[in-house]
Amino acid sequence: MSTLTQINVQNSQLCEFCKSQHRSLFSSLNEKDQHLISRNKTCTRYKKGQVLFHLGTRPMGVFCVNSGRIKVYRIGMDGKEQITRVSAAGNLLGYKALISEQHYEQTAEALDDCIVCFIAKEDFLSLLRPETTFYMDLLKAICDENTSMAAKMTQMAQQSVRQRLAISLLMLKDTYGIEQGTKGDVEINLTREDLANIVGTATESLIRLLNEFKKDGLIETRGRKIRVLNPDKLVEASRR
Repeated sequence: MSTLTQINVQNSQLCEFCKSQHRSLFSSLNEKDQHLISRNKTCTRYKKGQVLFHLGTRPMGVFCVNSGRIKVYRIGMDGKEQITRVSAAGNLLGYKALISEQHYEQTAEALDDCIVCFIAKEDFLSLLRPETTFYMDLLKAICDENTSMAAKMTQMAQQSVRQRLAISLLMLKDTYGIEQGTKGDVEINLTREDLANIVGTATESLIRLLNEFKKDGLIETRGRKIRVLNPDKLVEASRR
């Protein structure tokens, strides 16, 4: 079994110097609170496949992605993963379970090699003061996430697999673009099984649809990597 590697916090991992800080909820912290989090957090290097937290365990703090990507999923009744979210640099994980004092309802696992910062429960809860911008931003994030989850459930029930794949590719293009620092040519690097679990379909069906998208000039593939060639047509595909 591979072990986690805790690393010394470098300047690039300090909140005030983090390249992803402007995308993080922590960006609205005042200087004093930011200093508290930055100095007290721990940073850990996760290898691909290592788990940040498991379904059913109790949260001891929150996780902020410094680099890499994390998949958040639950296991369906058929025993397959149902990926509900792919988190990139700047994203905060585990805060809803911590605030509600509930066990994790999902599992978070590294999609590739990552660096993730951990903020202990006491330090995080000390930031939750109703008069602060951070407090209001956090409430908005919780509402947005709940709305997004409800929309995803409706999407899964009402849209075709082709539509869901188009939407998922557009979403992943944005997510991978954040990490790669570009909105142009972005390579989505996922196993076909993971992508199928995001879309909510069998791997065989996913591969067939990817081939159709390639023939239509919407995407190109190189190994397991996918590049979106025509976002506008992909948007059209997501609507019909």
